[in-house]
Parts: sequence; structure tokens; C-alpha cells
Amino acid sequence: MTEPAPPHRQPEEGHRHGRLSARPAAVVTPGAAGLAFVPDPEGGPPALRYVPTGDAGPYRLVVLLHGAGGSARQGLDLLLPLADARRLLLLAPPAAASTWDLIAEGFGPDVRRIDALVGAAFAAYPVAGVTLGGFSDGASYALTLGLTNGDLVDTVLAFSPGFAAPLVTHGRPRVFVSHGADDRVLPVDVCSRRLVPRLHTLGYPVEYAEFPGGHEVPEEIRWRAVDWLAG
Repeated sequence: MTEPAPPHRQPEEGHRHGRLSARPAAVVTPGAAGLAFVPDPEGGPPALRYVPTGDAGPYRLVVLLHGAGGSARQGLDLLLPLADARRLLLLAPPAAASTWDLIAEGFGPDVRRIDALVGAAFAAYPVAGVTLGGFSDGASYALTLGLTNGDLVDTVLAFSPGFAAPLVTHGRPRVFVSHGADDRVLPVDVCSRRLVPRLHTLGYPVEYAEFPGGHEVPEEIRWRAVDWLAG
């Protein structure tokens, strides 16, 4: 069992800053495996969770965030076919609105929801490593929260992100970014080709995968991303 991440030591920084307070705990008897709905702690639509079968962990927890107008299922499906092979505990929350709070009005309800869901996962399953990942708007949000919470999150998967806008930063998580060269929704020239060099300049270790294609996540990119997680 790896040592848990240190406690959140900045009480003046809360959900309005994008900060997550949940931390891993020692778990003796893991919860159930398989696919399950997870009730929203604030009474909204449920999240989805997938725990690999035939495996007692510890797992890498991967929180997956859908794109604008998407659903928890779309977030989960980003890596669901790969979860068993790579021992990934997947958690996919839905956004409170059509997209994530930062993009609409600033950090708030989605940070609280993600924090509570991650805390519940920590209480029920042994976790060794935390990843935030997402596609499109979900990638921008995952990247922003990952840089904000690098004292908890050690890796970020950003599939076709538009931006990163942390209010505060902690730690130096490793970052995987992919983008289609022919993306017409979030053009690569003004998104990842600017974002990745900026992250390098700030000292973040970044793996960049540009591919011939549009606003999508090809299967080979998904496999490359999960193989990178284990590196």
C-alpha cells in the first residue's frame, strides 16, 4: 500500500479555487466490482463507476469528464474497454449544467460534486494514484483541475483540450495531451499547439500525441494514453 497523499494544507483555498479536499484512506475490504450508478451527493443525476472484476486492487483512480452537452456514460466510455487490462477504477460524473462550471460561471458545484465522489471512492477502494481525464471541454476542465490539485493528482489525460485556467497550482503532475490535426471544433493551432509548449515552459512533463483526424479520440490514442499512465 502506498502512503496516502498529504492532507489539503491550504484551508483558505476551497472549491471556489478548484481545490479538492478528498484524500486516499486505508481500505481493508474493497467495495463491489463492476459497473454501478453512484448517487449524486447534491441530488442531481448519478455518476457512473467501473471497478475491474477479479481484482482486489489497489487501483489507479481515473476520473473521466465528458465534453460539452455530453453525459457520464460518454465520459466513462473513453477508457471503459481498457479498464480491466490496466486495473483502472473509473469514475465519471456528469456536469451540473451543459458543460463544466469553470467554463460557465466559475468553479463551484462541479468541484464540490467531484470532490465528494472521489472521497467516496477513496473510502470504498484502495487507490494508488489519481488521474483526471476528459475530452474537449472535459479535457480543459481535467487539465485545469489537475494543475490545481497536483498534490493529489499525479497524471492528467487531456484529449483535445481547449485551454487550462487554474486559479492556483500545486505540484507538477505528468500530462498527456492528444489532438487531431484536422479538428474543426477546437482547432489544434490555437489550442494544443499553444498549450503544450506553455506547459513545458512552466515545468510540467508533457507527452503530446497529434494525429491525423478531427475532434475525436481514436482507439490507438486511448491505448497510448493508458500505456503512458503506467510509465
